[in-house]
Amino acid sequence: MGHEGPPHGVTLGEAFRVWLRIALLSFGGPAGQIAVMHRILVDEKKWIGEGRFLHALNFCMLLPGPEAQQLATYVGWLMHRTTGGLIAGGLFVLPGALAIMALSWIYALYGGVGMIAALFFGLKAAVLAIVLQAVARVGRKALKNRLMVGMAAVAFVGIFAFDVPFPVIVLGAGLIGLAGGAMGVPAFLVGGGHGGAGGGLSDADSLLGAGMPSHANPSARGVLGVTALWLALWMIPVLALLALLGPGHVFAQIALFFSKMAVVTFGGAYAVLAYVAQAGVETYGWLRPGEMLDGLGMAETTPGPLIMVVQFVGFMGAYRDPGALPPLLAGTLGGLLTTWVTFSPCFLWIFLGAPFVEKIRGVKPLGAALAAITAAVVGVILNLAVWFALHTVFRETRPFEGYGLSLDLPVPDTLNAWALALAVVAVVAVFRLKAGMLTVLGGCASAGMALHLAGLA
Repeated sequence: MGHEGPPHGVTLGEAFRVWLRIALLSFGGPAGQIAVMHRILVDEKKWIGEGRFLHALNFCMLLPGPEAQQLATYVGWLMHRTTGGLIAGGLFVLPGALAIMALSWIYALYGGVGMIAALFFGLKAAVLAIVLQAVARVGRKALKNRLMVGMAAVAFVGIFAFDVPFPVIVLGAGLIGLAGGAMGVPAFLVGGGHGGAGGGLSDADSLLGAGMPSHANPSARGVLGVTALWLALWMIPVLALLALLGPGHVFAQIALFFSKMAVVTFGGAYAVLAYVAQAGVETYGWLRPGEMLDGLGMAETTPGPLIMVVQFVGFMGAYRDPGALPPLLAGTLGGLLTTWVTFSPCFLWIFLGAPFVEKIRGVKPLGAALAAITAAVVGVILNLAVWFALHTVFRETRPFEGYGLSLDLPVPDTLNAWALALAVVAVVAVFRLKAGMLTVLGGCASAGMALHLAGLA
């Protein structure tokens, strides 16, 4: 207790500045965000070593919720205890939350104005290309053999053709992987993660060192304290809304749905969005299909987790059903409520589970479960891409139910030729020309406004 700062010598003030910098650079979805963290934390600042970074990442991938934000929280906790975790995880969310809230106001007030609508018309094509890129990127990492390809295919057919709920797909894949890993089936033991280790800074040479800090040792008292505190912070607002407003009120529905989402959504942002799109558009009617794409376009063009799109969903749901409140105030409260119940559980998972993370290392069945879930998520993301494509390229779709199927089919004569052309250009730019995400988004948004000015869209 005699030294002023932690043993690694990084002050809390310096950590705050580094985490703020990471937050402001966090564009491009989880893969890009993790790459930014790796470059700054491992290569540049040398806070932690390569092995510990990747082990923490694999741990976060086993958890529900946005893995990049949880990874930031974990490393912040590792460096500066709970305060560090709150700073790292909170700053990771804050810029995106502020930006999405401002854009939600603009969308609610002016979304029907021609130029604004044209801007989002262009963004939808870019978002479609980016989601397809996510399918390819995750697929290359996850589908290492025929068994994994088969699991992805089954997941896609299940959610696309039979409307199997996303949590059921994740649970089933995880149980299959767990069983396969326990039996030593080689096809399941393919690992997971987002980035290559390939050497790099060793844990011993990092500022944190190879050993675990004293606060990383789990204790029964610590587990009970963390669980009680974060469950209360998360659930008391939810229970209060249910008691005061009743289960049919939009605020209670938002609190319950996104709390459930925080528990059951494994596999990264794009997989979560498939679940939210299915419920937010079809079950609750908070959004129209095209508006989910608009929200994703907002999240893609702002820093922070892509899952921040849920704030837009909550905003629009409450904005359209404000009760006695002014619509913009209801929307703002709905968006803030959504953000709270989405991210407060992330701190619970990290602060509760991180002390045990070293004990998870080397347990093969858990790695096999992660590999199986990641493979299934490829199918789920492909479903999201198909769903986006249908609602981008066609003005109308119609449901088809029969023979046990539950499909959303396009109405052929509502094909939007300009939307199709713009989507093709975006796909070529992403896959052939290797254009950056912001370049594609900016180009498509500009093209959408140009088509509007020319009277073509």
